[in-house]
Amino acid sequence: MKKKIIRNTNETSIELCIESPGTERNIDIGCGFLAHMIDLMFSRAGISISLKAEGDTYVDYHHLTEDIGIVLGQILRETAKGKKINRYGWCLLPMDGSLARVALDFSGRGRAFFSGTFPSEKCGDFDMELVPEFFNGLAREGGITLHVSLLETDNSHHSAEAIFKGVGMALRQALSSSEQQPSTKGLWL
Repeated sequence: MKKKIIRNTNETSIELCIESPGTERNIDIGCGFLAHMIDLMFSRAGISISLKAEGDTYVDYHHLTEDIGIVLGQILRETAKGKKINRYGWCLLPMDGSLARVALDFSGRGRAFFSGTFPSEKCGDFDMELVPEFFNGLAREGGITLHVSLLETDNSHHSAEAIFKGVGMALRQALSSSEQQPSTKGLWL
């Protein structure tokens, strides 16, 4: 199933297309670190992604990061809507000396809960405080209850990689087909 979304604001311009299942990834966003993390997440999720984005990066990467999280959440919600999926996903992911615990629920009540800290403020020119911002936008717009905990950290790159891969693995599990309805309420997303 292929989905596409375009978002243009005064701060960013984003064009996103995903296909699930899929293996192709083409990410051109002008931020190498974030592109690498999104690539890892969608690889583990088993979803093809084509993402082109630009923004006011002369200021910093905040608007670009947040807005990409927003559109990814919107398209994931659209992907899950009305489907018989597992709904829940979780992962405990080691990345060398870092360890991340991720649990998510396509609940319709989008909110992110993030605990743990990165050992450094930056990876290259990317502010690590933007990682929770990315997932706040993704969870809110995706209608996903998302819990992320950094249990161990050896460096910021490995810690972020553990988180993004863990979210990808949890998304793969949650979006998998199920014979059951996702909610006993009958209404969902």
